[in-house]
Amino acid sequence: MRKLILAFLLMTGVGNFVQAQQSDSSAPYRKRPTLPTFQILQSDSTWFTDSKIPAGRPVVIVYFSPECGHCQLEAEDIVKHMNELKNAFFVMVSYHSPQDIGGFAHKYQLEGLDNVRLGRDTEYYLPSFYQVTQTPFIAVYNAKHQLVDIFRNGAGAEKLAKAINKRQGDNKKASRKKQ
Repeated sequence: MRKLILAFLLMTGVGNFVQAQQSDSSAPYRKRPTLPTFQILQSDSTWFTDSKIPAGRPVVIVYFSPECGHCQLEAEDIVKHMNELKNAFFVMVSYHSPQDIGGFAHKYQLEGLDNVRLGRDTEYYLPSFYQVTQTPFIAVYNAKHQLVDIFRNGAGAEKLAKAINKRQGDNKKASRKKQ
């Protein structure tokens, strides 16, 4: 009986893994690996859109939940290491209310950072675009707003810095070769 249960669990796990891999390969971000167009409602009732992101800067999109413990740790780590991450522009998105998002921003000292915007995805576009299954979900784009990496379970500041800086360095080397 144990072997039967073990076999069932193994097959279910493998099936779920294969299904997740197949659905990820057809995800919109795979078909179009550039920064998506979006709009988020900020806690001050203004809209922030992708067109307001400064040109020539790497972009980090973080899909989070204010209630999520891992999201809270991710926010603390980002703020703690902002000196290493300051070249990137962060867009932190949730489906929670703008008031909850504003409270999160205040609690984790994100609201005063000029390279961070937080808001509500009222259309639930970004989680659909990335096929988000858990939070925190992170997408990193280079300075040309091309997809660099996806972190489905959060990343931490060290991994984010490597993803951001690696691609910036690669772009600089590539431009030197062209000259």
